[in-house]
Amino acid sequence: MSAILKLEDLVFRDREHECEGFGQTRVCVRIVAVADLPSRFGTFRIAAFWNNRDAKEHVAIVHGDVVGAADVPTRLHSECLTGDALGSLRCDCRDQLEAALVRIGKEERGIVLYLRQEGRGIGLVNKIRAYQLQDKGLDTVEANLALGFRDDERDYAVAAHMLHSMDVKSVQLMTNNPRKMEQLARMGVKVTARLPHLLPPNPHNRFYLETKAARSGHYIDFSGKPHLQEQSEPVQVEGQPEAGKG
Repeated sequence: MSAILKLEDLVFRDREHECEGFGQTRVCVRIVAVADLPSRFGTFRIAAFWNNRDAKEHVAIVHGDVVGAADVPTRLHSECLTGDALGSLRCDCRDQLEAALVRIGKEERGIVLYLRQEGRGIGLVNKIRAYQLQDKGLDTVEANLALGFRDDERDYAVAAHMLHSMDVKSVQLMTNNPRKMEQLARMGVKVTARLPHLLPPNPHNRFYLETKAARSGHYIDFSGKPHLQEQSEPVQVEGQPEAGKG
């Protein structure tokens, strides 16, 4: 694909797009619309994606020219109605979304993929059920398991194909979650660096964040130990050459 293509060109290209798909469910996406998105966080373009797996509508919020680009700062953000829209303090979702948009709005280019995976993939109703169990003393992981789910049901096949559709050559992933990097790498997305995305906790979400670190392996350190060397190193993905080599 030519690097001179713009997002708008991809809508025309994808009109008849079909493919074998990504991930176990063979999800296939195509870009169906692109529009300007001026916001309080910066000036963006927003691209809407159709997929063949479900009726959920995912979007890419894009700053600068990303088609055909490498090392694109990228944030995968899963939908959170209670946090993103209602300002809930039980999680850090709204803070993470806004910080990502501000940061990417200041970069030469960047992407926020807004993925319709409410409640770590269990849906809004089940998320409220999990909240109810947490009110009785369970942590986030225990509540999900009690409802019959894994601690995290999210699938990043859609995200991988969205990046592929925009011909993004590689990403610098804004995340504290190693599973995101692992899933993207397995689906052929080259992750050349991890950009830590740490925000201060509040009294309502501190235990939630501690659970993420202790039980889900997120790179969140409450001990105050510096991680400057680890944070500046590129991600090494098995089977792929180091950044700048090969």
